[in-house]
Formats: sequence, structure tokens, C-alpha cells
Amino acid sequence: MSVAISSEEKSAQSKPQIPPNVLMIVVDDLGWADVGYNQTTTLFETPNIDELAKQSLRFDNAYAGAANCAPSRAVLLSGQYGPRHGIYTVSPSARGNAQTRKLIPITNKRGLEPEVVTLAESLKEAGYTTGNFGKWHLGADPDTQGFDKNVAGSGNGMTFHYYSPYKLPNIEDGPEGEYLTRRLTSEVINWVKSAKGKPFFAYVPYYSVHTPFQADADIVEKYLGKGITDKKQATYAAMVEHMDNNVGRILDMLQTQDLADNTIVIFTSDNGGYKMSSFPSPLRAGKGSYYEGGLRVPLLISWPDKILAGSNATPVINADFYPTLLSISNQPQSKLLLDGEDLSGLLLNQEALKSRDLFWHFPVYLQARNSKTDQAQDPLFRTRPGSAMRSGNWKLIHYFENNEYELYDLSVDVAESNNLALKQPSKLNELKVKLDDWRTQTGAPIPTQLNPEYREEINQALMREALLEIK
Repeated sequence: MSVAISSEEKSAQSKPQIPPNVLMIVVDDLGWADVGYNQTTTLFETPNIDELAKQSLRFDNAYAGAANCAPSRAVLLSGQYGPRHGIYTVSPSARGNAQTRKLIPITNKRGLEPEVVTLAESLKEAGYTTGNFGKWHLGADPDTQGFDKNVAGSGNGMTFHYYSPYKLPNIEDGPEGEYLTRRLTSEVINWVKSAKGKPFFAYVPYYSVHTPFQADADIVEKYLGKGITDKKQATYAAMVEHMDNNVGRILDMLQTQDLADNTIVIFTSDNGGYKMSSFPSPLRAGKGSYYEGGLRVPLLISWPDKILAGSNATPVINADFYPTLLSISNQPQSKLLLDGEDLSGLLLNQEALKSRDLFWHFPVYLQARNSKTDQAQDPLFRTRPGSAMRSGNWKLIHYFENNEYELYDLSVDVAESNNLALKQPSKLNELKVKLDDWRTQTGAPIPTQLNPEYREEINQALMREALLEIK
């Protein structure tokens, strides 16, 4: 007689008895299209990441928790949406010309509060040894929030020196000319070798490929020879290659140390990359924008013989890593308030994830970087205060200054070029209700106080001037 097995029982049976190691690589400012397997050109060279993609479940609709560094990392490591921890941007929240900001933005927090239980703290409680190798940017020191080992992590949001001397806290300078990405990789490799025998969580948030653009001259010349005329952008491509080489070094180490079979590898970015003229992308905008180019990121998850390789179109967000890894490591999460979903059934058993909506909240200002390439709502800001959500194939953006809405059907308009807010009133109203409910549930603050320094005529004049420059 056959006995029916519930999905919960099936999932429990497939979970490992010995918790797997976890290697999480988070590249800084790597765009969705800036890796070989995703790009629309042949300019980038990422053979190691491309090979990992062949061995991974590739998520084609993966999202960062925010469109710039600190808030996205806060979502990842807390498992919570922005309104719960209050990190919305890289401080301050009032960026850009004061005379063009209609509202006084919500005050931004500069780091995770001590009471936030991070992913590292939860995995440590589950018996993991934990290490941070690279950018922290969520307070003074990751040592106080669950990491046993810390190399180069501090409140710094970037390095100004990719070549030693680095002048960074919590890392000793190497030989003059040593490259930071390579040094961090060596630190990871040595630590993992020393941690054998105990499950490890290696969090590798490279400073690369964030500005400043610095790379070996011969690699830069190679990309200039491929037709990239802007030297800074050729240097960016070289930095991507540097990063890919070092990802390969870590993956090779897992093989030679017989660790690959019991290690989950997660490869992703903290947000979209800067929009650059040399590198076409089907997505609108880039870092700092709540259009797809600022939020959608590459995501690969690999675990040999446990996670089937292939592609998956399910929309996921980096808040999902926290509950997923707790579930796979058999660590209870009942006392934690987590906004992400457990993806272990999808990863291990190919179970469809129940339908849910994704949300972002940005009650602050982020000034324009390059008006010609930003592709923002207006040329003065990458983003003005607002919220965004994805529901199925629909994307809604709500801007607070003038209570404006934009609605896009991503199934046919991934470039977000056709605003359907006026043409689809029923869908607009449906999503507005969902977004309002979510903001109420999470206590999301909405700025309403008018900025006394704002001057409408100056705002309009500067926008007209910028638009003329774009043309």
C-alpha cells in the first residue's frame, strides 16, 4: 500500500543531516547584464562565473533588497525589509540640491541596531563558524554581529585604494601593489582551510567592482582593444575580470579541499551597476534607481547533487537567503521576524514557490550621477522619495512628492518604457491597495513635511537645462 507524502515531509526528508557549508559571494555594484551568461554583448569575460552558472540554479528574476549598498546589505543580513531596520540609503538622506527637494526626507540609520539578529548570528547559533571578508558597511564592526573572523570589514562603504597600501580598517597592508580582491580571496581560502571539520559561513562581500575604477594596465588595454573607447569603462570591465578570476580561485579551492559537495555557493550582487554607454542592457537605469536596472541582480545558487542546475523565473529577493539557509541548516526561526521566504523547497525539490509580492521603500533622495545615462524619472535625481513593488509580472512605483504612479508590465516591457498607470486603472488600484497595506503592516514612514528651501521654479529650470544637455 502506498502512503502519500506531504510536501512538508518531502522537504524534511531532503534536508541534509549534516549542515552544509555556505559560501556567499556578494559583488559590489555588479550589474545584471555584466556577467557573461547574462550579457547582451561579448565584451565582459567571466569564464568562472559562467561555468558556475552551468552548475547552478540561475534565478532570472532575482532582486536586491534595495538599489544601493548599505540598505541592500541590511535586508540580506537581517532578512527584513527596510522599514523594519530603517536603513534606506548611504547617509545622508537629503542628497542633491536642497532647492529641488520638495519634501524633507526620513532620517536614515547608518547601521544595524545591536538587537537585530543577523544571519551570521543565527548560523553561529546553529554551530557554524563565521567569517566576513570584505565590505561590511552596516556599522563599525561585524565582529559584534555574529562574525568570528573579520577581514577588512568596517563602516567604510568603499576603498579608495585597490592596490596596497589599502588604508582600510581591519586589514594589514600587503606588499606594495597587491590587489585587494586577490588579497581578500587569499584570506577566504586560508580561513576555510583552517575551518575544516566544522560547518562554515564564508561571507565574501568584495569591495569590487565599486568605484574607484582601478585594474591592471594590461587587462585594461585588452578591453580597449575590444572596442571600448572610454578608459574608465574599460577599467570597469577589467575589474569584473579580476573579480571573476578570484571567484574561480575560491571554487577551485573547494574542489581541491574536498569541500565542494557539501558547500552551498551563492553568487550575487548587492544592487544594479552604474549605467554605462559601453555596455548595453535591456534593463532601465542602474544603481540607485528603483527601475529594474537598479534592483535586478545576477543570482546563482549551487550545491552539487542537491540543487538541480537550470534556470528559474520565480521572482526572489535577497531577504530570502536568511530563512532559506536557516531551514537548510535545520535551525528554527520561529522567534525571528523575517520578511523573506524559505526557498529550500524550490531549491531541493523543485517545488513552486507560493505567489507573493516584493516591496521596496525609499523615503529619501539620491541625486543624479549622470543625467545622460541614468534613465531616471527626471534628470536631477536617480530616485526621489517613493515606494516600489513587483506583483506577478507587474511593477508599480509610487513617487511621494506629487503622488505620482508608474505601472509597467514586465512580461512585455522589461525596459519600463510604457507607463500603463492611466491605461490600466483596475490593476493600478489593485496594486495601490497592496502597497498601502504593506506600508501599514511594516510601519513604513512616508515623508510629508514640505521643505522650506524648495523652489519650484528653480527645480523646473534645472530640469529643463539638464534635459537640453541630454539631447
